[in-house]
Amino acid sequence: MNLLYSCAGLGVGLLVGMTGVGGGSLMTPVLVLLFGFHPATAVGTDLLFAAVTKTVGTGVHGLSGTVNWRVTGLLAIGSIPATLITVVMLGRIGVAGPQVAALISLVLGVALVVTALAVVLRNRIQAFALAHLGEMPPRRAAILTVITGVLLGVLVSISSVGAGALGLTALVFLYPKQPIARLVGSDIAHAVPLTLIAGIGHWYLGSTNWALLGALLLGSLPGIVIGSLVATRVPDAALRPILAATLLLVGGKMLVQ
Repeated sequence: MNLLYSCAGLGVGLLVGMTGVGGGSLMTPVLVLLFGFHPATAVGTDLLFAAVTKTVGTGVHGLSGTVNWRVTGLLAIGSIPATLITVVMLGRIGVAGPQVAALISLVLGVALVVTALAVVLRNRIQAFALAHLGEMPPRRAAILTVITGVLLGVLVSISSVGAGALGLTALVFLYPKQPIARLVGSDIAHAVPLTLIAGIGHWYLGSTNWALLGALLLGSLPGIVIGSLVATRVPDAALRPILAATLLLVGGKMLVQ
């Protein structure tokens, strides 16, 4: 089965490299629906998987100067405490129990549907924000960025989804005049401490499969590199609808299972 896990990691890595959509939107549903892992184990393992892959992405963006560290810090001020509180609450409920499994499936399904919409509508959202919202006062933007971090901390800790497309969409609304590459870099940089802390919390609760994590990374790391290299050769207009349709289908499946 390790070979199959690595193949799944390769496929997800290719899509992440080509589309920029976070691996949590793709990997967690694959582990639950295709391989039959308990939702908590899928989330806990995927969070550490995301922490490693996004560290690589942060290094690339950091060297390119496409990270707004102030925005990243504001997100972390909200997300890190929210993550710790959420993990503690999951532990009190019982992370291996049916209640947490049902909660994760519900939140994951809704998050995938919303992510699909964000993937399709990202360019329109940015155009709308530029045309109608403009640059809001720095203090208000800072407060809303911290609140966004809180929401992402809760969402990611429960479902492992949200640090990618949803976080980026929120930043587009808050900072519509910032270059999209700088927002992407800031979002990825914020995802590193967020997924790492949430992943460590899930490991403490016993919902991490280390052998699975190793197999996924073995396939995904070269997949991300290959996907990034071929991204410019694959039309974005063709990729996004296919990815969005896949996320909608998987999200619906998670909601009805």
